[in-house]
Amino acid sequence: MKLETKAQGLHGSLRIPGDKSISHRSIMFGSLAKGVTTVRDILRGEDVLSTMQVFRDLGVTIEDDGDVVRIHGVGFDGLKAPQNKLDMGNSGTSIRLISGVLAGQDFDVEMFGDDSPFKTSDGPCDHSIASDGCRGFWSNRP
Repeated sequence: MKLETKAQGLHGSLRIPGDKSISHRSIMFGSLAKGVTTVRDILRGEDVLSTMQVFRDLGVTIEDDGDVVRIHGVGFDGLKAPQNKLDMGNSGTSIRLISGVLAGQDFDVEMFGDDSPFKTSDGPCDHSIASDGCRGFWSNRP
């Protein structure tokens, strides 16, 4: 089989719908980077909004005008101890990913949310951080 084409390259742009997994990670990476990260077409579901609020509570400025999200990253060492407990809502992704980030910080954090993340096949999220010498307790009360 031989494929012949006369194409000289590919030009243009492609927009795909927001994706929950990529949206969570874009907020996290943007928060942990230094400088401004611009994200378009972010999925604004409840889980992703929880992640955004958690990083705001950790001292990251996040602007959301409905079309574009601008994250003013502070770097890993620039995160600040939150004034209150962090509300993870029902986002298992937020809990698992952010727990790893918080395990390396020099301040204590309390998280709360509902118990739905523990009804998944992944099981309790504290297994991943326990091996790093951290203790985790989950509360579904603020």
